[in-house]
Amino acid sequence: MSGRASQGCGTLEGVSRLLRWRAAALAVALGLAAACTQEPPEASYLRRVADERARKDDFFRSGGSESPVKAADQATYLPVSYFDIDPDYATPATLRFLQDRTRLVMPTSTGKQRDMERVGHLEFTLRGQALKLTAFAEVGQDASRLFVPFSDLTSGTETYQAGRYLDIDPQPSGVYVVDFNTAYHPYCYYNAEYDCPYPPSENRLKVPIRAGERLRAAEALAPGR
Repeated sequence: MSGRASQGCGTLEGVSRLLRWRAAALAVALGLAAACTQEPPEASYLRRVADERARKDDFFRSGGSESPVKAADQATYLPVSYFDIDPDYATPATLRFLQDRTRLVMPTSTGKQRDMERVGHLEFTLRGQALKLTAFAEVGQDASRLFVPFSDLTSGTETYQAGRYLDIDPQPSGVYVVDFNTAYHPYCYYNAEYDCPYPPSENRLKVPIRAGERLRAAEALAPGR
């Protein structure tokens, strides 16, 4: 849901390889890939999330103009830093669709505004605590992919202060997976040319989410990153 500032409200749709990476994440969380192997589901999940992270690094290094990480900045940002993979952070969720989508204007990292619509609320339990996140789509677009920007108690200390994102694909079964192991920093973290919506207050979790992308060790020691 990030786009270069010079491209107006552009999204990540043009970044085809990265979209394929994110689309695979939900299948990984559901354990679908393990069905074709004799590997235990948890081992398959851990391995495949690690593989997808490696592929993201490869894309950031070799994606050329599609990569948000400039060649001069690769030593600063690559490899991408993550929390350890923890299957407990991949949890089933129920999506409560809103009959009437309500609009929300999200301020962005470049001082612009992004018109979004609330699609529904994802309700889930994480480590025994009931939580809820609002899922969004851009105004005028269908909900073929749910955009879930969020912040949590790690924001600004262990993770990017402007929050992180989840992309979640709708499922015909109605069973969704909120997999924080796939939570990622918006592109403006790597490159200020990108225009990234800030998570709204309703998606500020009152718990620490130590899963997904995190700040590098040196950054975590610097206040305000």
